[in-house]
Amino acid sequence: EQKAEAPTRHAALILCCALKFSSTLYVGNLSFYTTEEQIQELFSKCGDVKRIVMGLDKVKKTPCGFCFVEYYTRADAEHAMRFINGTRLDDRIIRTDWDAGFKEGRQFGRGKTGGQVRDEYRTDYDVGRGGFGKIIQMQKTNHQTIIY
Repeated sequence: EQKAEAPTRHAALILCCALKFSSTLYVGNLSFYTTEEQIQELFSKCGDVKRIVMGLDKVKKTPCGFCFVEYYTRADAEHAMRFINGTRLDDRIIRTDWDAGFKEGRQFGRGKTGGQVRDEYRTDYDVGRGGFGKIIQMQKTNHQTIIY
């Protein structure tokens, strides 16, 4: 089994730029029982939602604790990042992060088999996990100043 190579500086810069201009959010720490309608109701308070893609267990095709929310504009997505990250939905504190954009297959999560499933027993929000994490992480990884 070969390990995947670390992303090149060029690939990291492309990802960082995609995140900077993205209007798509990753939403994590959702209850397995949270519905698409609940997501729509909450996130539409920040702007017009273009689409919602619920994360699914690859085998059972049931929700598994995350989704992608795409807005029509970056400004609306920024409002959602600012006002919804860290709020409570279905007794769970949800976290939002920028996403480079949904691609088919990502609804099954990360990893080789798409087996990213979060258990319902995880208690609460971890401050270090959400927010502007990917952009900040990319800046630290590249050890360079990125001009916006």
